[in-house]
Amino acid sequence: MRHLTKALAVTAIAGLALTGCGRSASDDTAATSGSGSSSAAGFAADSVIGISLPQKTSENWVLAEQLFKDGLSQAGFKGDVQFANGGVSEQQNQIQAMVTKGAKVIVVGAIDGSQLGTQLKAAKDSGATVIAYDRLLTNTPDVDYYVAFDNFKVGVLQGQALLEGMAKKKPNGPYNIELFAGSPDDNNAKVFFDGAMSVLQPKIDDGTLKVVSGQTKFEQAVTQGWKAENAQKRMDTLLAGSYSSATIDGVLSPNDTLARAIITSCKQAGKPIPVVTGQDSEVESVKSIMAGEQYSTINKDTRKLVAETIAMVQSLQKGEKPTVNDDKSYNNGVKVVPANLLAPVIVTKENAAEAYANDPTLGPLTK
Repeated sequence: MRHLTKALAVTAIAGLALTGCGRSASDDTAATSGSGSSSAAGFAADSVIGISLPQKTSENWVLAEQLFKDGLSQAGFKGDVQFANGGVSEQQNQIQAMVTKGAKVIVVGAIDGSQLGTQLKAAKDSGATVIAYDRLLTNTPDVDYYVAFDNFKVGVLQGQALLEGMAKKKPNGPYNIELFAGSPDDNNAKVFFDGAMSVLQPKIDDGTLKVVSGQTKFEQAVTQGWKAENAQKRMDTLLAGSYSSATIDGVLSPNDTLARAIITSCKQAGKPIPVVTGQDSEVESVKSIMAGEQYSTINKDTRKLVAETIAMVQSLQKGEKPTVNDDKSYNNGVKVVPANLLAPVIVTKENAAEAYANDPTLGPLTK
């Protein structure tokens, strides 16, 4: 499990929050203020800031917890950081409790972003600002900002990595592949999948890629709860049903936890390990990449994302509108939510040392 010491976490947040980590005004999408969204008209520097996180399904969520606690404390706020390991109802209750405590900003990493409407309305009615963290809050007008890595781009990078990895192993196609997606109750899962399919579908159409199982739709590829055991069970079924004689060349995996489960399934079936993508830069997957098993991951540095979120809270505390760099792309079904998007980085064995050079946990694994 990935950890930072408290000293390292505080140092990382302090430096990143002061400098900012999102795209600058010189990037392709110029930074603009969050016009059209509400912001707090300033509030006390020691106010309560609520952080509602989902289940601990990946190392990055666990890391975010301590980073938020340390970063908010150093910034002078009273951080109320909660995990909803009990599910959606627990997260609903936690957000309502944050409203009762008088939180001025409530940051929500949703389990299911479509099921928090009542609680988010209560937050807005109380005068709080709502920030969607990593996962978009959907079907509600009561969200002010969205801070995340560019999740469609994550999927694009995964699709590109799959193609590149297979071409390195076998220069000429066609290639047999299978597709995995994340949990259907996570808004990001479809975004990742759509990004990847924007790259892969043309290659499926022209015959370069063949999904031997025929399971090409998001609904067929989902992995409920992002659970490794669900991915491994599905991969077992795919191998038994479609690859008794055919060779599987690649698997689109939306994150590292599922990637490792897919690789385990292949090993147990006595099949060669195909090119497998991932996301989140989990310790065990970085080790796997360096050992030549998992092909790629996506680096979405949680330290940067938390720091950017705290910088938004600090702007709101001063009565200023946080900086955003995309006020057009993220329609949640009711409104377009101004977003601050950070750039993801694809990581393979070839560039791992460079990608993790400043990461105190992952850097040493790439030496």
